[in-house]
Amino acid sequence: LDNAYYSLDPNKFNIVFQNGSKECPVIKEAIKRYLKLLFQKKCSMIDQSKDPLYKSYKSMIHLGQLDLLNIMIGYSCEEMPNSSMTEMYMLTINPELTMPAQLFSINTWGALRGLETFSQYVHLRDGQFVAPAIDILDFPRFLFRGLLLDTSRHYLPLDILYKNLDAMAYNKLNVFHWHIIDDPSFPFVSETYPSLSEKGAYSDKHVYTHQDVKKVIEYARLRGIRVMVEFDTPGHTLSWGKGLPHFLTQCYDESGFILNGTFGPLDPTSNLTYIYLEKLLTEVSQLFPESYLHLGGDEVDFSCWSSNPAINSFMEKMEFGKNYSKLESYYINKLIDIVNKLNKSYIVWQEVFDNQVSLDQSTIIHVWKPGNYYEEMAKVTSKKYHAILSTPWYLNEISYGIDWKKFYKVDPVGFHAEDWQKWLVLGGEACMWGEFVDANNV
Repeated sequence: LDNAYYSLDPNKFNIVFQNGSKECPVIKEAIKRYLKLLFQKKCSMIDQSKDPLYKSYKSMIHLGQLDLLNIMIGYSCEEMPNSSMTEMYMLTINPELTMPAQLFSINTWGALRGLETFSQYVHLRDGQFVAPAIDILDFPRFLFRGLLLDTSRHYLPLDILYKNLDAMAYNKLNVFHWHIIDDPSFPFVSETYPSLSEKGAYSDKHVYTHQDVKKVIEYARLRGIRVMVEFDTPGHTLSWGKGLPHFLTQCYDESGFILNGTFGPLDPTSNLTYIYLEKLLTEVSQLFPESYLHLGGDEVDFSCWSSNPAINSFMEKMEFGKNYSKLESYYINKLIDIVNKLNKSYIVWQEVFDNQVSLDQSTIIHVWKPGNYYEEMAKVTSKKYHAILSTPWYLNEISYGIDWKKFYKVDPVGFHAEDWQKWLVLGGEACMWGEFVDANNV
C-alpha cells in the first residue's frame, strides 16, 4: 500500500452509496459538493519539485484507473450535528478489495469527514489526478473543535460567513461560535424586540434576520458544523441600551450625580431585566437548534454598579456587602434559571468561574485569559467542570514573523493533573475577534 497509486478521470469518477448503505440526505448533498471540489486544477503546488513526495510517485506502482468511491453508512442518518456526534470513519483504497475504494462510517458525520480526507488525498501529478493506496481509521481526539467569529465590531456578510464555514469543513472543525452581538453593535434582528437592531445595528443593511440565521445554520449543517450563538451578558451590552435603555445600569459620578449618557452592564437588580432576557432568549433558543448557548460573562466592570445608589441599596438588602462578585453571581444564577427553563445547556467565559459564581456542575468553562492557561485548566477541571481552551489560539493578535508554529505546539490537555481531569477537556477553539478584521481580511 505504501508504494502504489491510482489515477482518476474527472469525467468518469463517481461517488456512490454501496448496496445496503443508509442513503443519508446530508451525504447526498456532500457527494455533489465533493465531486466538484475533487478536481481543482488550480490547486496543485506551484513548484512540484519542492514536494518531497513528487519524486516518489515516479517510482510508485500505478494500479490503473479508479472510477468509484463506495460509501457504506451502517447505522443512522443524523440530520443535525450535535455535541455528542460520532465522527469516526474508515477509508480504504486497496487493490486487493472487490471494491478498491471504500468509505465506511456508522453515521452521517463520519462519512462527511471521510469525504473530506479523500478529497485531500486526490491531487495533481504531472497534469493527472492521482490518489495513493491508503488504509485509514480516523476519529477526532476532541469532541469540540471550534472557531469564533465576531460580527459586532465589524459586520460580516453572509458570503464571508459561508467561506469561513467552508474553511472549517476543510479542517474538520465542528463548532461555529457566533459572537453575534457586543458593545459596538447589535446586528441580530429580534422579532420580539425589533428596536434592539433598529437602533443598535450600524445600519439596516448590517443586520442578520431570522432568515439569514437559518441560512447560516443550514449551510453549516450540511458541513457537519454546529452553530453556537453567544449573547454575552451582563457586560459587553452597550449596544442593547440603544434600543432598550432600561436594560442598562445608569452610572453616577463620585458626587452622586447622574452621568448623562454613561451606562454600565445590564442592571441585575431590576425584574424588568429578567423579563426582557427571558423573552429574548426564548426567541433565540427557538431559532438556534444547537443545544448549547454561550452566555458570556466576561470582563464585567463593577465600577458602574458600585456608583449606582439603587444598586448599592439592593446590595445592602441582600447582605452582599461591597462584594460585587456576589451581585454577578446573583445575576448569573437568575440567567441560568432562564436558560434551564428553555431546556438549553450553557457555556461561560472563565471569569464566571474565577469570581466563584455558584454554577451547576454541567456548566462548561471557556478558558481565554492571558497567563498560565494550563494552570487555569487544571483549576477548572479539579472542580469537575468541563473545559474548552482558547487562550493560545487568539488569531486576531497581531505579531510579526512566523507565528503559526506556536498554534500547533499547544496540547489542550498538556497540564499536570489527574487523568480524570483531562477527560473533562472537550477541546479547543480559535478566536477571531473583530477589532482589526472585517470582510476584507477575516
